[in-house]
Amino acid sequence: MTSGVLYFFLGNIIAWFQFNSQFVWEWWQDKPITTNLIFAVPMGICFWLAAKSIVGETGQLWSSKLIGFGVSQTVFPILTYVIMKESMFTPKTMTCVGLSFVIVAIQVFWK
Repeated sequence: MTSGVLYFFLGNIIAWFQFNSQFVWEWWQDKPITTNLIFAVPMGICFWLAAKSIVGETGQLWSSKLIGFGVSQTVFPILTYVIMKESMFTPKTMTCVGLSFVIVAIQVFWK
């Protein structure tokens, strides 16, 4: 399952840049086709491998969905804070990030 979680992390990092580069760097603002050509294939492969790994180990598609959600709720606030300087340290966001850790932990450790 570790490889699945790592693929979800990598896929979500790539997804963050695919969707948000337009807000970070002016050069990307009017290049949706270029952005998708560069980021979509490696991102899709990461998500595909993540799902394959997690479903293969747990036998449940729901586990893959919930782990993917939890990882995305972890990656997004960190990258948004580091790159965009938007604070994730609000009660609402920190609660959501904490709950995402709980969701991942339940899926990983509850047999």
